[in-house]
Amino acid sequence: MPLYAAYGSNLDTAQMLERAPHSPARGNGWLMGWRLTFGGPELGFEGALVTVVEEPLSQVFVMLYDVPVFDEAELDRWETPELGIYRKIKVRVATLDGDVTAWLYALNGYEGGLPGARYLGIIADAAESAGAPDDYVADLRRRPCRSIGSAEDGTTYGDTPFGDTPFGDTPFGDTGIGE
Repeated sequence: MPLYAAYGSNLDTAQMLERAPHSPARGNGWLMGWRLTFGGPELGFEGALVTVVEEPLSQVFVMLYDVPVFDEAELDRWETPELGIYRKIKVRVATLDGDVTAWLYALNGYEGGLPGARYLGIIADAAESAGAPDDYVADLRRRPCRSIGSAEDGTTYGDTPFGDTPFGDTPFGDTGIGE
């Protein structure tokens, strides 16, 4: 069965259960020589979308899932490669059991722009729930991000130039686009 390497919000196994219910988590690993970044700010509802780019000496934490063809089609509905926003690429993932080949969605656009605070928080929470090291999660939470406004109760999210704002559950809901 093909392996899918999730690096954004799909690190969250509960989210993946909703999006691809027949795709069990196989474990985690690292994309060695890749860097997590954001791009395509004109494509996202709240700012730039998450992606990975090749960069020596960098690494990205991933969760691996066994994805059958019918679940792959369901994931495609979320990640929209048919619209040209993301494309599928094959990568090598380092795991404790050795290297494996997997596929992932990479943004089909230029790097740049800031993600929304809520979106960045979802990614950091997903990484934490997937077992990413504390320093990796802390780095995600410190990334620069865009303000997305305030909740109905007046709580403001993302009003700083950095991602050190309250995340967790917010009243804004999931956009459904972005890895």
